[in-house]
Amino acid sequence: MSIQEITQIIMDFIKAHQVWAIPIIFLLAFGESLAIVSLLIPATAMLLACGALIGADLIPFMPTFLAASAGAIMGDWVSFWLGKHYHQNIISSWPLNKHPKTVYRAEQFFHRYGVTGVFVGRFFGPLRAVVPLIAGAMHMPTLKFNIGNITSAPVWAFAMLAPGAFGIQWLETLFG
Repeated sequence: MSIQEITQIIMDFIKAHQVWAIPIIFLLAFGESLAIVSLLIPATAMLLACGALIGADLIPFMPTFLAASAGAIMGDWVSFWLGKHYHQNIISSWPLNKHPKTVYRAEQFFHRYGVTGVFVGRFFGPLRAVVPLIAGAMHMPTLKFNIGNITSAPVWAFAMLAPGAFGIQWLETLFG
């Protein structure tokens, strides 16, 4: 099954069962931010599509935005915790051992940018999956990690939802 087909199935489910939209969006953002899982699940496309559901007035913006933000914070926090408690064991295990370049890039990125790296790392696909894990494995202080995590999640959630939620209306206003 293709990413487009999976996305369409989830969007159709949300349209038919809007009461499940917020928990599903939380889980999508959680999965997209969780180490290893985010390498396997194409949640970005689904979150962008959820923005279109907001734009079509099928689901509300604020609860959706809060669910995506909370899911992203929790996914990164769990990844950080795993890194902090399992150190090198987790990095040398499958599937990360199959992506040594990604792990190396995340490690270099983190060494260079620290807390800013946690913030910025959320916005770069493959790095998003490993930066919190490596931050934990390198024993970054929890407070510093949480500053980067909690400040970046709402910005990321907005970036995921806004194109569909506001893009069409904004274009209509601009060119209408």
